[in-house]
Amino acid sequence: MLTIYDKAGDGLKKRDAAAPAGEGSVWFDLVDPSKEEDAFVEQSIGVSVPTRAEMREIEASNRLYQEHGAHYMTTFIVYNLEAHVPSTTAVTFILAGERLVTVRYTEPKAFPLFLSRVESGDAPCSSAAAIMVGLIETMIHRTADLIERVQDDVDKLAQNLFDLDERHQKQHTQRLGMFLKHTGKQGDIVARVQESTMSMDRLLLYFYDAARGRKDDQRTLNRIDIAHRDIAALMENMRFLSNRMSFLLDATLGMISNQQNQIIKLFSVMAVMLMPPTLVASIYGMNFKFMPELDLPFGYPMAIGLMVVSGLIPFIYFKRKGWL
Repeated sequence: MLTIYDKAGDGLKKRDAAAPAGEGSVWFDLVDPSKEEDAFVEQSIGVSVPTRAEMREIEASNRLYQEHGAHYMTTFIVYNLEAHVPSTTAVTFILAGERLVTVRYTEPKAFPLFLSRVESGDAPCSSAAAIMVGLIETMIHRTADLIERVQDDVDKLAQNLFDLDERHQKQHTQRLGMFLKHTGKQGDIVARVQESTMSMDRLLLYFYDAARGRKDDQRTLNRIDIAHRDIAALMENMRFLSNRMSFLLDATLGMISNQQNQIIKLFSVMAVMLMPPTLVASIYGMNFKFMPELDLPFGYPMAIGLMVVSGLIPFIYFKRKGWL
């Protein structure tokens, strides 16, 4: 789908789909475009629209480059933030003179939110570069909202993890497994956001140099610089979150390991306690013809008592040592 926006003062006006692009057309928004729409944009602006496979390239040189006077910038963003695990997608910005082309294959909420800001006058669109800055600012705000949600979830996770009641063994084991699963899910979200913020950080560095070379107005350059500092702050926050997630993961695994060690220790102590009674039972289970104790009237109770005493002595010893 292709949507064309015309410049209307400091705002934008959506052009009729049936009307061709005009001199005032400043933004061409391609969403899962067809070959015909790609060809139309390429013919109208004189740029080559990258394919979906080209947008997924991980090399910086294939995502941030200049071709025929146009600047191509591709970044990974996190979208569908309301889901349990948000998704990531690639968005390409093409700055060609006074026109901006955006190429995407999903519909992140950052785009309609940006248009709402434009309508309310909170996002001036005096140029193609200004439109791109406004879109990036909205994406940064959305990313910050996701980070705040992850921080809240991690806080609750940490509090619940260290407040676990170990008296109920079965529930304790089940909840540790649940915490391990939740920690892994939050870690996956953190990794996706880190990938997005690093990608946007590189894009903003390239964008600032490109805008300065294009001689865009100082106000736009200042907005790019502020956006870059915001991304740097988010990256620092993500490093802290990543370290905290690693700590929680290690703590959860440590608790599970400690619980398993307690079970193994109990089995080991029980085995040692049963060794003396087993030895006594083995001696009197031998099939020798002459065994004096077999003829005693109290031979059987004596053997049973010996087994009980030999089992109680290790139990009392372990108890005093605090091993039980």
